[in-house]
Amino acid sequence: MSIEIATVDDVRKAETAVRPHVSPTPLIRSYPLEKELGLAPTRRAWIKDYGWSPVGSFKLLGALNWMAANLETIGDRPVAAHSSGNFASGISYAGMRFGKRVIIVMPETAPQVKFELTRSLGAEIRTYDIATDHLTGVRDSITREIAEDLGGIQASPYDDPNVIAGNGVGALEAVRDIKFHERSISHFVCQVSGGGLMAGQVLPIADAFPDAQLIGVEPAGANDFAQSLAAGAIVRIEKPTSICDGLLSYDVGEHNWPILSQHVKTAVGVPDSETQAAMKWLYDKHGLRSEPSGAITTAAVLTGKVDLSGDGDVVVVLSGRNVDEASFRAQIGTND
Repeated sequence: MSIEIATVDDVRKAETAVRPHVSPTPLIRSYPLEKELGLAPTRRAWIKDYGWSPVGSFKLLGALNWMAANLETIGDRPVAAHSSGNFASGISYAGMRFGKRVIIVMPETAPQVKFELTRSLGAEIRTYDIATDHLTGVRDSITREIAEDLGGIQASPYDDPNVIAGNGVGALEAVRDIKFHERSISHFVCQVSGGGLMAGQVLPIADAFPDAQLIGVEPAGANDFAQSLAAGAIVRIEKPTSICDGLLSYDVGEHNWPILSQHVKTAVGVPDSETQAAMKWLYDKHGLRSEPSGAITTAAVLTGKVDLSGDGDVVVVLSGRNVDEASFRAQIGTND
């Protein structure tokens, strides 16, 4: 059976579905990052900060496009999805906008801020034990049972062409901002887990800046994408581990892999200690309280894991900022 693969034209189409519901998130020039990286005066560093979205992450872009594309199929049926938290709030926001019932399956240990945000948008939540899920598969079975028992439709948080295309809308925004400033991109650094974000992002970036290097970043303890690149096929890891709760997929989605394997040639793994240091750096230099999954890309460039040689600008994706205050303070090493 052939797999539908999202294209840059799908991303452009997705923008017409997404834009009535959400405004663009900012592309911020980071003068401190330019200094820290020792970039030449002719180069700039930018942070694409999805923390400014209504749900504090990029996830609502794919969720909105998925919901818009499936309205007829959904009808009066509920939508079921599993999520570590950010897609939960994203699909809940989409459900609120389109008047659909949403039921989310989340790990018991998800940050409280993600539970609260998801509930505030009207979704129902069921929980599971993520520590044993690699043995039981309970996350997928609960989600599937909800859809079957209630006659609902199941939404994938990352492995779906409509989700991928929606996520790419943010990169269209970045391309426009870069071109407005009459700049070019030499390096685009983005999180990769299930691959829904990066697959969507690379489509507009590769189209507008075909010479740009596209670098995937993942936790050192959840580096299935790097293993997949090395093997030339999707590799599944049984128990991904990291403080980056949003980057713990077991493998890259089958709809994402063809896009990623074509466009992304480099993946780097970042240990949690370096991600924590980047969280503190973003807070100290920009006043941004980033979740670990959002800060990991900044960690990758700050620690020299990405070869930034070239003459274009560097764009770093900050995918989300949903983190509990106490956890954030503990992770950056301060209780002030």
